[in-house]
Amino acid sequence: MKKTAIILPAAMLALTALVGCSTKEMGGVVSTDGSTSMERVICTLGEAFLEANPRMSFTYNPTGSGSGIQAVREGRCDIGLSSRALKPEEVAQGLTGTVLSYDGIAIIVNPNNPVSDLDVYTVAKLYKGEIANWKEIGGEDLPVVLIGREAGSGTRSGFEEATGTSKKCKYRQELTSTGNVITAVAQNPGAVGYASLASIEDSVKVLKIGGVTPTEESVKSGQYAVQRPFVMVTKTGVPLSAAAQTFVDFARSADGAKLIVKAGSVPAN
Repeated sequence: MKKTAIILPAAMLALTALVGCSTKEMGGVVSTDGSTSMERVICTLGEAFLEANPRMSFTYNPTGSGSGIQAVREGRCDIGLSSRALKPEEVAQGLTGTVLSYDGIAIIVNPNNPVSDLDVYTVAKLYKGEIANWKEIGGEDLPVVLIGREAGSGTRSGFEEATGTSKKCKYRQELTSTGNVITAVAQNPGAVGYASLASIEDSVKVLKIGGVTPTEESVKSGQYAVQRPFVMVTKTGVPLSAAAQTFVDFARSADGAKLIVKAGSVPAN
C-alpha cells in the first residue's frame, strides 16, 4: 500500500510517498519553490513522480515566481518555478530557465457580467483606467474594479507584457495568489481580473479575447493572445542532485507531457 501525505498551501505543500512498488530504488528529496499559478501542474507531476519513486520526497512551496527565482539563486531549493521568462539580469546572475509548458492567462469577470468578448486593446484600456464603467463597453452601469496580482508575480508580468500595460495598470486590489484573485472577482459584480487558465473555477466567467476562447488548443496554436510560459529555474552550470534531475527528466518526458495536459497546460515538448 502507498501512503501520500499532503499539506495544502497554507505554508507549503509537501507530498511524501512512504511505501510502495517502484522502478527506482534511489531516495532523496526534490524541493521546488515559486509560482502559485503552477500549482496544479507541479502537484500533478509531483504526485505521479512519487508513485514511481516512493523512496523520494517532493516539496512545493507556493511563494510566487519572484520568490522562487530568489530561492534557487540562494540555494534554498532545487528548482525554482516561474510563470514568466527569466529577465536578462536574472540570466546574468547565473540562472537558467527551461520552459516546461505554456499557459493561457484567462481574463475573468463576475458571472453576472453580460460582457463576454473583448480584444486585447480594450482589456488594456480597462487596466489603464481609460474605461471606468462597464456600460462603456456593453455592460451594466457599474464602475470597473481592477483586480490583479502583486509586483513580482509571474502572472502579472505575463498579463502586462501580453497587453502592453507594464507599469500602467491602475489596480484597485493587488493580491498575492491566483486563488485570491478568483475569489475577489467572484464576489464583486464590477470586478475584472486575470488568472492562470489551469486554475479557473466555475465561480467566475472567462472572457473570449478577440473572439478566441482560452483553451489548450488555442494556446498551443498561438491563436489565444494572452499567454505565458511555465518555467523551471536552475543554477547555470551547477548539476542538480540525482533526485532533482530525475524529476526534471520525468517532467519533460512523454509521460510528463500527458500529465501536464491533464493539469490544463500545454507541454513545451
